[in-house]
Amino acid sequence: MTTVPTLEPARLIDPSFHASDAPHEVWRELRTHSPVHWHEPTRYPGFWSLTRYEDIRAVSRDARVFSSARGIVLRPTAQGADVGGGRTLALTDPPRHKALRNLVADWFTTRSVRTLEESMRQAVRAVLARAVETEGCDFVADIAARLPLYVICRLMGVPDSEQELLFGLTKKAFAAGEPEIRSAAHQQILQYFTELMYQRMDEPADDLVSALVTGEVDGELLTEEEVLLNCDNLLVGGTENVRLAVSSAMRTFLDRPGDWERLRADRGLLPTAVEEVLRWTSSATHVMRTVTEPVVLHGRRMEAGDRVVLWIPSANRDEQIFDDPYRFDITRRPNRHLALGTGEHFCLGGMLARVEMRVFFSELLDSVGSIEQTGPAVPVESIVVSGLERLPVRLTAR
Repeated sequence: MTTVPTLEPARLIDPSFHASDAPHEVWRELRTHSPVHWHEPTRYPGFWSLTRYEDIRAVSRDARVFSSARGIVLRPTAQGADVGGGRTLALTDPPRHKALRNLVADWFTTRSVRTLEESMRQAVRAVLARAVETEGCDFVADIAARLPLYVICRLMGVPDSEQELLFGLTKKAFAAGEPEIRSAAHQQILQYFTELMYQRMDEPADDLVSALVTGEVDGELLTEEEVLLNCDNLLVGGTENVRLAVSSAMRTFLDRPGDWERLRADRGLLPTAVEEVLRWTSSATHVMRTVTEPVVLHGRRMEAGDRVVLWIPSANRDEQIFDDPYRFDITRRPNRHLALGTGEHFCLGGMLARVEMRVFFSELLDSVGSIEQTGPAVPVESIVVSGLERLPVRLTAR
């Protein structure tokens, strides 16, 4: 396999590097010249990079050889192992993964999601009305973040009167800035769910927290720590991806007003537009797997214990799969992107996320006449997620 002479794959572990489109140039060259690429240890452990769609899809579907139980994101060596390893939905392998998934799956079925749709519309209308009344706002924190948080809070049994508290805490926990502030906010979120967990132990209700508290895996209740870790995962997974995808999509539409007006004129394009937004934004920058036994891929031998990083945005721009992959096309068909995963770990809330995005854009088109960007968009600096930290805008009513 030839080397990559013109670009620097080592920069893929630099969070600031991901605050631009530059990683796509590296991924494109790796797909061509080094689709299974070894990175020597730095402050991160050594790992293999996979960049081609078919390879990433195959690894994602082989939970026996490529395990999720030892972590699904690349972490600095000094941080040690992920505490959720083997105990949360995201960080377990079959058969335990399926058992955990079954505890909460009913809340993410087509039937369950449909019952939420009207309340989603009402929530978006209220958020947009408040945004229109202001002189300006941050589209990311003040608009895009609110719908997914409302939905996951409702599913988890958080009372309406306490959702604003969690909104404020998650805003701090996800924001850039002092790590101490983010850490403190995260600890307050865990404390909140600790209290809710104990309430549900005494009086179970029809919600996700009760399902985790009362459900059994292999004939045993989850430990309190397992309940809290899964609550944390559900809150983050249920809010972050939609927030990032919707805000990045808005920036894309601001750059391509013709596409936005095309959606306004033809709402029948919303389903394909949502899929293209998911492909284009690819809010999960990477997921990681750990090799369980020696395996050879494209002539490169991976040993048991090796980490394998799957670069999702690269898969979603693979020229072998997508026609003209660097073009944003709201009518794209087919569009078998991997933004929501595949295999055992296909996103449990994938259908919910699609409906949230469809409802959000539909209500935005109905309620808002113009959206003016009032300042520079600030990208997230992360090797784990992709999107915007801030997008200042001014909205006017129709």
